[in-house]
Amino acid sequence: MKRIIPPEVARALPRGTRGLSQAEVNATRQRFGTNQIIETPPSGLWPLIRNTVKDPMLWFLLGTSGIFWLVGESTEALVLLVSLIPFFGMDSYLHRRTQASIEGLSGQLSARARVIREDGTTSVDATDLVPGDLVEVNAGESFPADGLLLVEDSIQVDESALTGEAYPVRKSIFADEPAGVAEQAIDTCFWGYAGTRILSGKAVLRVVFTGRETLYGEIVRTALGGKQERPPLQRAVGRLVTWLLVVAIAFCGILATVRWYQGHGLLDALISAVTLAVAALPEEFPVVLTFFLGVGVYRLAKRRALVRRGVVVENIGRITTICSDKTGTLTEGRLCLAHQYPSEDLSIDQLLTIAADASLSEEGDPLDRAILEAAPTNRTPDVIARFPFTEDRKREVTIVRDGRIAHVAMKGAPETVLSMCFLDGTQKKAWLRQVQDLAENGHKVIACAYKPWTLVEDSANEPDRDFEFAGLLAFEDPAREGVRHALQQCRQARIKVIMVTGDHPATAGALAAEVGLGETPPRVVTGEEMEARLSEEGSKYLDQVDVVARAVPVHKHTLVRCLQSRGEIVAVTGDGVNDVPALKVADVGIAMGERGTRSAREVASIILMDDNFRTIVGAIAEGRQLFANLQMSFQYLLMVHIPLVLTAALIPLMGYPILYLPIHVVWLELIIHPTALLVFQYHPGTDELRYRPRQEKLSFFTPIQTLGIAFTGLLVTSLIYWSYVRSLGIGRDVDHARAMAMVVLIVASGVVTSLLSRLRGKAAISVTVFSLISAAVLIQIPGLSSLLNLKPLHYDDWLVAAGSGALVCLPILGFRFLEVAWAKSAGR
Repeated sequence: MKRIIPPEVARALPRGTRGLSQAEVNATRQRFGTNQIIETPPSGLWPLIRNTVKDPMLWFLLGTSGIFWLVGESTEALVLLVSLIPFFGMDSYLHRRTQASIEGLSGQLSARARVIREDGTTSVDATDLVPGDLVEVNAGESFPADGLLLVEDSIQVDESALTGEAYPVRKSIFADEPAGVAEQAIDTCFWGYAGTRILSGKAVLRVVFTGRETLYGEIVRTALGGKQERPPLQRAVGRLVTWLLVVAIAFCGILATVRWYQGHGLLDALISAVTLAVAALPEEFPVVLTFFLGVGVYRLAKRRALVRRGVVVENIGRITTICSDKTGTLTEGRLCLAHQYPSEDLSIDQLLTIAADASLSEEGDPLDRAILEAAPTNRTPDVIARFPFTEDRKREVTIVRDGRIAHVAMKGAPETVLSMCFLDGTQKKAWLRQVQDLAENGHKVIACAYKPWTLVEDSANEPDRDFEFAGLLAFEDPAREGVRHALQQCRQARIKVIMVTGDHPATAGALAAEVGLGETPPRVVTGEEMEARLSEEGSKYLDQVDVVARAVPVHKHTLVRCLQSRGEIVAVTGDGVNDVPALKVADVGIAMGERGTRSAREVASIILMDDNFRTIVGAIAEGRQLFANLQMSFQYLLMVHIPLVLTAALIPLMGYPILYLPIHVVWLELIIHPTALLVFQYHPGTDELRYRPRQEKLSFFTPIQTLGIAFTGLLVTSLIYWSYVRSLGIGRDVDHARAMAMVVLIVASGVVTSLLSRLRGKAAISVTVFSLISAAVLIQIPGLSSLLNLKPLHYDDWLVAAGSGALVCLPILGFRFLEVAWAKSAGR
């Protein structure tokens, strides 16, 4: 991975290894701020109270308790006040989870740092560091900010907090200095990152990025915050909540009026309406959605996909088409020596030796680096003279001596090298034809030559004639490891991948065939040809396209718009300014973190920290799992809320005593809230993409899932009603009937939780067991049950509850079977 230093930051860094003066520290802090990487939320009782008072359940309990107190029902009023204790406990736990996650992230960071400044070495708070500071870091300590290593003593670094990789990483000294003229990308081997820890050795770090600009701070910031927008899923949930509120208000008004008309008194009518309102209040839905989106941002960051806008998480799993660039995403983004073609009288090793001798002058060049990696390594010749490559000469010449033997080695453009060699016309044409064939298949080709050299010759003059031709070297940008498998997964999941590149059609087609993209052979068109065909045939033509070559920004933008016009959810990858239009209009814009420009990263909604296509596929798989988890949470809420609301309204409307008192609703909410928020988010993601039938219109549930929710909700409603009426009996034992209805609903809730979650994870087991134990304890212990206006149940009552739970299993399992069968048939 590379990090890019903006010019304004580079200009603020001092030269050499000097430390900052206090005046420089103060001036730099005014420009860039403090090194506050994570803003820790306030802790203590008052922040908890401030957050808790925002919850409508609190005001419901206080208001209802006040009503009971005013009418002289002091016992009920006290019970409701006591119920605030578990309510506060649950609220405290959920709020504490957020604070604990932030504190856990902060625990990776250094609190203190040893900084070298003009007046010597001193220990300061890590938050006091500024860009340009020199910091000493020893083994066992974490880097306090992001910076370049100026001194290192064989250090190894644990970067698992950022990358997830368990293996230690070796680092190197950054010998150059940022120029401050243009953006500069610097390899990760020269960086120390905030939140990563030195395992061995020690280092001196020149701080470059502090606070929220560090890589660690950027990840945390996007995980905990983000731009607040309302994409389709959130708008859909908003509409659902609004509809439920309207229905709840209407039911409350009808219920209060009917109860008062039936002669039950004003208090009964008021309590019935308020209890129904709280039972029907759909506050869990937006809370669960927001919570799950935050979880999604964090889980994707662990997969090295940095989400800049949390709301895009809902779109990741719905992607149907990926418009991917080639270099660095499908390929490694580096030159690799692929083919060697020596002349008849030379071996491959001899050809590579000549090329390596001509490459000794610029070991940092990617092409030279590829040659030196492939050449024999048992030689260390002396360089007598060098004549570097220039655009006008198009060659590089080196005079080397190995013992008593000296020779001249040359490499460069094939036309230039061939013109300086002993070859007849036929031989030159044959070699130039091979050069053309290699170039058309996406290779970068150079030619090599050599000639003897005597020590008496003048080394100041460049040899420029009478060379012996040595052969050709062909280089390519190799496909990334695992890309073929990732593309195969996309094909199986019916996600179309289109390569969009500015390369020659033959180059792009050769890579597409190598990695298995599209048909065999891949269908390649140029950008101009695509636009012409689209104007004639419309967007259906894109079904016949696998690769768009010779593409310019307007072609990529047109491609994305046409795909979206036919209902595709389009992801676009890009790294340059020319990709900004397409990244901006895409449903999911994905910028490259290693080599992407700032403009591309600013408009993109996701940044790939490793520029790897496999990461995109993993992010889609994670997004689909997150959506499935959210679906399960909403299914649970509806399957439990439907019978809760219906029985709370219908039983009093039919003239029976009120089923749920306020304390009962509190008890049920203490089960429903943690179940919806905690149980389903723990379902693990998968790296495998599976086919999911497309939906022409955004819908949260499939038709089969909707039927399953409705059928299960109505079945539980019927079971509660039947058990309530059965237990009410001739003597109208209301407390016994309420206890029976509560047990049936709690058992049904436990069954729904178990079947949807399959009891994967500690939260699922804990919440299910807790709900069942709470029913046994609060109902079967006479003292507690009397406080809750309930009565202990008989042996046969528990058998009825268990039987009801068994019946609830049937529709859930039956509709799950239909869902799987439907998905398989759609997959065929």
